[in-house]
Amino acid sequence: MKKTKYIMSGGTAFSEEKDLKKLSNYAKKGWILDRFALFGYKLKKGEPQEIQYSMDFQPDADEEYFLYFEEAGWSHVCSVGNQIHIFSASMGIKPIYSDKATTIERYKREKNQMGKAALITLTISIIFLLFNLMSLYGWLPTLVGNISEILLIISIIILVFPGLPYLSYLHKLNKLRKF
Repeated sequence: MKKTKYIMSGGTAFSEEKDLKKLSNYAKKGWILDRFALFGYKLKKGEPQEIQYSMDFQPDADEEYFLYFEEAGWSHVCSVGNQIHIFSASMGIKPIYSDKATTIERYKREKNQMGKAALITLTISIIFLLFNLMSLYGWLPTLVGNISEILLIISIIILVFPGLPYLSYLHKLNKLRKF
């Protein structure tokens, strides 16, 4: 019998609630979240549990941060990059983010972090685009244009990873602020 299972994530910026609900459903079947995995989660076989999961984004979380959640009834399950943290609690424990103001603050933090990364990547893409254009007009050697074209494509692909989450958090914030 398998002792571990990997499940895909829809992306923390896009389907966080859906992923956490899916993890809770797996826990009911005895598949308990062990850690983050590449593009998803690693589960381990255990006793079926009625638990809920919650995710938080806190760069450089310290001992006090984890103690705060523990005192509220939440156990730390795993983290990735000391930035994204998943907690679990029995059903009925008050959610980590239970009011609009703290949820907005949380999404603002994530939007700003993703926005910085997207802006840096966008700036790099524009620089490669300019090199490519300068090469087309003969202001730079063709080799520079060829290399910058490849780097432009790579930078645009990389831009998707912070850019789409930034847009998702922006959308979530706008939605929260309307209500």
